[in-house]
Amino acid sequence: MALAFPNQARSYDETNRRVRFLGHDGMFEVRFFVPAHMLVNELSQQPANASDYLAAFDALRPRIQDAAERAYNATRENMIVLDYRKL
Repeated sequence: MALAFPNQARSYDETNRRVRFLGHDGMFEVRFFVPAHMLVNELSQQPANASDYLAAFDALRPRIQDAAERAYNATRENMIVLDYRKL
């Protein structure tokens, strides 16, 4: 089966400073994480907060989901942290 993202929910994990979202391969859930530092403009002088990270994630969602699908197809792991090489 192909990886799907039927639920558009995402959440910010303050402890690990990353955005979490889910994909599904049939009945199997796959957890994905995007480190917060990948979602902000490094030239910005203002510190970002959870809503900034979530807004950035939403703006980049198609690109992030494409990267998530590629990463999942390469590894088939049930938890994947996306990084610059995967985006």
